[in-house]
Amino acid sequence: MAALKTKANDKNVQAFLDTIQNPQKKQDSLAIMQILQEKSGNEPIMWGNSIIGYGKYHYKYKTGREGDWMRIAFSPRKQNLTLYIMDGFETHKELLNKLGKFKIGKSCLYIKKLADIDNKILSQLVEQSLHNMNTRYPE
Repeated sequence: MAALKTKANDKNVQAFLDTIQNPQKKQDSLAIMQILQEKSGNEPIMWGNSIIGYGKYHYKYKTGREGDWMRIAFSPRKQNLTLYIMDGFETHKELLNKLGKFKIGKSCLYIKKLADIDNKILSQLVEQSLHNMNTRYPE
């Protein structure tokens, strides 16, 4: 079984954020960091080279594959601000209907800029997701 390439590490979060060239993306990233830290109660840590994660959980699949992963995270990617909503979106449909302009993948929420969404709804989504993750994977 191949090992995960993306792992928690000791890289400096602020140094990573300082590499963001776009002032709006940097400002939005700081705001997202504040929401995730406040809702999770965890300090941000780097996962790989470009993901800022909060908290972690241990998973184990029926196949025997297991590992550690962040409970919630984000990355200021070139195209979008990407939030990693680890419990997926099935239980969040009502909030998503109120969120604003975004796209989703399996567990990724893609937004261009924070001004495109309702930050209060985003906070509720983060809180709900963390509640679901904490229920599924107690610390």
